[in-house]
Amino acid sequence: MRGRVRPRPLSEIATAAARVFTGKGYKAAGISDVAGVLGLSHGALYTYVDSKEALLYLAFLHLAEPETLAGLTIPVANPGQAGIAGIDPRPAGFPALAGALGRRTKPVAEELGGIVDELYGYIEGHQELLALVESCARDIPELAELHFVRGRRVLLDQLGDYLRRRIKSGHLRPVPDVPTSARFVVETIAWFAWHRHGDPDSSMLGDDDCRRTVRHLLLAAFLPPQPSPGGNDDDSDA
Repeated sequence: MRGRVRPRPLSEIATAAARVFTGKGYKAAGISDVAGVLGLSHGALYTYVDSKEALLYLAFLHLAEPETLAGLTIPVANPGQAGIAGIDPRPAGFPALAGALGRRTKPVAEELGGIVDELYGYIEGHQELLALVESCARDIPELAELHFVRGRRVLLDQLGDYLRRRIKSGHLRPVPDVPTSARFVVETIAWFAWHRHGDPDSSMLGDDDCRRTVRHLLLAAFLPPQPSPGGNDDDSDA
């Protein structure tokens, strides 16, 4: 690095970039905005990345695949918007949900609880990445396709399929509309696991309290009423 400017780790550059792009979106954000957060000149930032696209790419890598930063060549080259969209923020799959779409092998309360826990854990653990994706997807069609069409919609379809099967078999309560119910599950989890942190009137809620309460209330919403103590209801679930 030239002059007396202290070299910055790429993780520091990426953290500042993620903050700016999340707050302003891709089009509205500029190299100078990120440079300002870092206390660097506009030109100095180009010693780390060769373009605005490369800066966004670096931000995504830092949040999705942080172990890859050490192998990058500086300045980080522009991968193009297709390259940025190629960093898939989704997990390889949701095993609990995938398993539940097959033959039921465990009590439905345990099965549905596992799905809720899995979704909650993913969203809670990837808040910054998901916020960056949603902010920039408005300006990058390839990213919107990946996140909303091939990501969220596929998840909602799978969750709806699961609810439909278990409702049909009598293991879950009937609902007015299955797709709306699937979205209710995902959006409830997303609000408490992620979005509540942006609400000054709700951010003080404890993580463990939210996680346990969401699980409890979602199961209560979908599970059939339990037989009263001493009742004669016959549970023939096998």
